[in-house]
Amino acid sequence: MVTTVSEKKLKSLIKQSFREVLKTELVKLRFLALPEISDKEQKDIEKRYGKPSRKRTGSYSLNV
Repeated sequence: MVTTVSEKKLKSLIKQSFREVLKTELVKLRFLALPEISDKEQKDIEKRYGKPSRKRTGSYSLNV
């Protein structure tokens, strides 16, 4: 069975796939670049600057 796809459609699919992979890999790199802090350090930060607002933001979880 032969499937034909136009050149533009194929190029578009490749671009979209590449963007998805790049986005995923950048999220992983950002996560790995974040320093880990102890509970003591976190409490000190919260004491000095207050707790972060509850304004909803995007977040990612990553199992490494």
